[in-house]
Amino acid sequence: MPKSEVTTIQLERSVLEALKRVKRYPRETYSETILNLIKIADETRELETFVQRVQEDRMKQLWEKGDYSGWEHA
Repeated sequence: MPKSEVTTIQLERSVLEALKRVKRYPRETYSETILNLIKIADETRELETFVQRVQEDRMKQLWEKGDYSGWEHA
């Protein structure tokens, strides 16, 4: 990687230790580890959005039928 594309960031030691724990393999770089965590966060957000849309559709179906019984446990 060309030197102009690399930066230095400051992290608390606890963050560094957490990054070490989540590495997929010992020689994985911190950049690779962070990119993997970002990918997982993006995928999780997409899944949450999908589930929310499904739930909204189902609630609309129930409301149209006048079934409000799900609210006791909401």
